[in-house]
Amino acid sequence: MTKEECFYLGRIVGKFSFKGEVLIKLDTDEPETYTEMESVLVEYNENLVPFFIERSYLHKSTLLRAKFEDIDTEEDAEDMVGTDVYLPLTMLPELPEDKFYFHEIIGFDVIDAEHGNIGKIVSINDTTSQALFEIDKDGKQILIPMNDEFIQKLDKKNKLIKVITPEGLVDLYLN
Repeated sequence: MTKEECFYLGRIVGKFSFKGEVLIKLDTDEPETYTEMESVLVEYNENLVPFFIERSYLHKSTLLRAKFEDIDTEEDAEDMVGTDVYLPLTMLPELPEDKFYFHEIIGFDVIDAEHGNIGKIVSINDTTSQALFEIDKDGKQILIPMNDEFIQKLDKKNKLIKVITPEGLVDLYLN
């Protein structure tokens, strides 16, 4: 399985006990969704390695305390600290029709209320305080904040996102 077929779940941030337990910092708004997993994929040397989970439960809200099969010592757990944890995309919970995961909307056309089709979403920049749609319009990059007030309609079936952008925002990129 490749990273493209997976989503980032979190990072192993520490060991918990001398019995090989680890703490996974979950990157989710609903950590309780991930307490009953059978296995996860851990990134080692750019490969995703499956690990089966013996037991897990939430520890201090967004930390998942997990015991993996065959990780039985503090030293084994120490080797895992700092690694990223993934799950297959098929394990993502179903979202309502008006919500989306970032990976789902890559390739969607963006229709602006004033300018019409302003291009295709090529990626999402979530490294800033406000996530941004990165849109390609004939080789020009357009950045639009992913703000609920700007998103008018999401049409997954036709791969469209209709937006109402602040006056002048799109013009900054097109002129």
